[in-house]
Amino acid sequence: MANASTAVRTPPSIVIATVLGVGVPVAFLAVFFAWPVAAMIGRGVAPEGILDLGGFGEVFSRPRTIRLLGLTLGQAALASVLCVLLGLPVAHVLYRLQFRGRALLRALVLLPFVLPTVVVGVAFRTLLRGTPLDGTFVAIMLALVFFNVAVVVRTVGSAWEGLDPRQEDAARVLGASPARVFLTITLPRLGPSIAAAASIVFLFCATAFGVVLVLGGTQFGTIETEIYLLTTQFLDLRAASVLSVTQLVIVVALLAVVGRVRGSTQRRVAIARRPRRSDAPALVAASLITAALAVPVLALVERSLRTSDGYGFTNFALLAGTGSRNALVVPVWVALGNSLTIAVQATVIAVTIGLVASLVLSRSPRSPTARRALGVFDGALLLPLGVSAVTVGFGFLITLNQPPFDLRSSPILIPIAQALVALPLVVRTVLPVLRSIDPRLRESAAVLGASPWRVLRDVDLSVVARPVLAASGFAFAVALGEFGATSFLSRPDRPTLPVVIYRLIGLPGGDNFGMAIAASVVLAAVTVAVIALVERLRVDTVGAF
Repeated sequence: MANASTAVRTPPSIVIATVLGVGVPVAFLAVFFAWPVAAMIGRGVAPEGILDLGGFGEVFSRPRTIRLLGLTLGQAALASVLCVLLGLPVAHVLYRLQFRGRALLRALVLLPFVLPTVVVGVAFRTLLRGTPLDGTFVAIMLALVFFNVAVVVRTVGSAWEGLDPRQEDAARVLGASPARVFLTITLPRLGPSIAAAASIVFLFCATAFGVVLVLGGTQFGTIETEIYLLTTQFLDLRAASVLSVTQLVIVVALLAVVGRVRGSTQRRVAIARRPRRSDAPALVAASLITAALAVPVLALVERSLRTSDGYGFTNFALLAGTGSRNALVVPVWVALGNSLTIAVQATVIAVTIGLVASLVLSRSPRSPTARRALGVFDGALLLPLGVSAVTVGFGFLITLNQPPFDLRSSPILIPIAQALVALPLVVRTVLPVLRSIDPRLRESAAVLGASPWRVLRDVDLSVVARPVLAASGFAFAVALGEFGATSFLSRPDRPTLPVVIYRLIGLPGGDNFGMAIAASVVLAAVTVAVIALVERLRVDTVGAF
């Protein structure tokens, strides 16, 4: 009996690894996310240390609050519908059909999603400048759809790629039209992935900050931009806290929806087929949509080369200076160096913690309580995506100001804030690959005498090496373009490139706008180079955004 008990005992090394695997990410989120957010919210709902919910009634009695809440939810819902309608034909073409150049088109469709939000805002502002759409709600909608259609393409496309085509083929043999096959067979099977993609797009659009701030200003604000204005211009922390709590409730509800409809990552990958005549409508639609996605970027590049004397590189040469009326403290190239350095630091933090968390989440404990706890842990890792970056940034300033976490003057503060934003994307890229590993591989290695650490090295880490490199690229691109929290935390003498671009836009006249466009092109070019590398390393996964 003693031998049997010993046989099922969990090795101490596994216990230690599990404790560290959960403890490190939880501690990171607790100190650098939960604490600052709670402190920021507490300033509003408990200003004297006593709970006072009267602020909710006061804030929601304001007509402006109701208008902004309706605008936020309305634009997010409309953008989600448009992204689904536009993304479905593109997903069909890029994930079900085989043709030359498909990998390149996948990368081009992904490009808008990874562009910094400030760059997207500047691109549409440049494209629509002087037209009736400049500074309108339509401009914001176009930018949101441009930014998020890739989410639908990647999420639905990966699921579509794994559908068994035999049901559709049988229906065609029996005389069903392509439209009927799609509506009665394909669409119902894609339902969970479409719902998940729409929920994610809704989440991203409801919490959009940089795009809305650049294109809409205060006239077409959202909850996110209103929190920014209340915090920075009016110092109304109570109202900002109420809106932060409201936003958090919406985010948690959406994450619950995403978790319920996400589905399994175990799938059968179908072989892509050559296009048929019946694919002509989808091919035409996908071609037009892909071409439309390129227009804002091309307009940005064209405008960056335009000068008063024709075309040239004058705007780029000006980046060595500080702009008209000394708009900047340091030249733009210095800001780019700051952004690259900070993005590398943020990537190291996000990938390290994300990999540790993914290894823990990929396990399937026997205890129902442990499984539920891992589910809560998984959901908590996604929260930084939906909580206002302004709330996090201001929360840093009011919490990390005394030992042992006096980091307000520390250069590591901005990388930590950017790592919070990148962490969920790292987990979503790595975790599905780890979950797809056949458990029998680990069991076989253990039976052959491999220690738990060697099993981890030779099985898990060897399989996930390329996805980790891809996740590093995603994290780097996200950190490079992060604007919300960084705008709060960056110092004038050490700004990042997105902060500099927004600064130049806010001081028009002279050479500032041309410099802002040129700087946006530089930032976009660096991001594109990183994502091009990611696409070479990418391993398709259902769960990745």
